[in-house]
Amino acid sequence: MSAQSSSPEITFQAPHAGNTKRIWRTFWVLSILTIIELAIGLLLYNMHKGEAPNATLVLAFKGMVCILTLAKAYYIVSVFMHLGDEIRNMIMTIVVPLMLFIWFIAAFLWDGNSWKNLRNRYNGKPQEIEKVTPAAKEKGAKD
Repeated sequence: MSAQSSSPEITFQAPHAGNTKRIWRTFWVLSILTIIELAIGLLLYNMHKGEAPNATLVLAFKGMVCILTLAKAYYIVSVFMHLGDEIRNMIMTIVVPLMLFIWFIAAFLWDGNSWKNLRNRYNGKPQEIEKVTPAAKEKGAKD
């Protein structure tokens, strides 16, 4: 046998896809969304320092932060995890269980809050119930 190997070395190099434009666009979109979220957070912080913040405005700002956060999460999953390039069935395989999981969390929180409120209302002690007899009802109706 010769000193040279019988099979040449095989190397794989990913071709340069030229996605720098997409990377920069992603960078700027996520940066702008983050700056907007921080500005809203600073506004909320300053609102709560006041004596009586407007509850409707605070709720609107919190809703905007939630929407912006979901937009960022969607963009990150779509671009960095390449879910945006997949076929629709693959996307639904991931998104539908995620939505069900989020729905379960919301349902459990809602039910837990309801249980807590009922528990605090009755506090384990039987309530005094005024017993009304039929004769008392008629007497009260005549007065």
